[in-house]
Amino acid sequence: QVQLVESGGGLVQAGGSLRLACAVSGDTDCISAMGWYRQTPAKEREVVASITTSDGSTNYADSVKGRFTISKSGDTLYLQMEDLQPEDTGVYYCAVLRRATTSIQYWGQGIQVTVSS
Repeated sequence: QVQLVESGGGLVQAGGSLRLACAVSGDTDCISAMGWYRQTPAKEREVVASITTSDGSTNYADSVKGRFTISKSGDTLYLQMEDLQPEDTGVYYCAVLRRATTSIQYWGQGIQVTVSS
């Protein structure tokens, strides 16, 4: 079992910055990928950034490319968000994919990010 706890969300004005953190605990072996998703009431949950554990390669949604940076240090995942825009508002979820005897994706509880105009 893997537990994920997000922190760092809040309210910020357009153009501001926030850093989200996700503390990963439990069975942290065999984690192949980690990422951040966001969800709004009007949209399906979508991935905004991900990182592959084996080689550290990263991927970003087009809407955040150049503004967001995903990184990993030990068992903590980060999302540095810069030049935030109102369109970035949503609930952000940390997720990890653990590939052991079976593949399971684990989710954090979600954390609110609100960007005002």
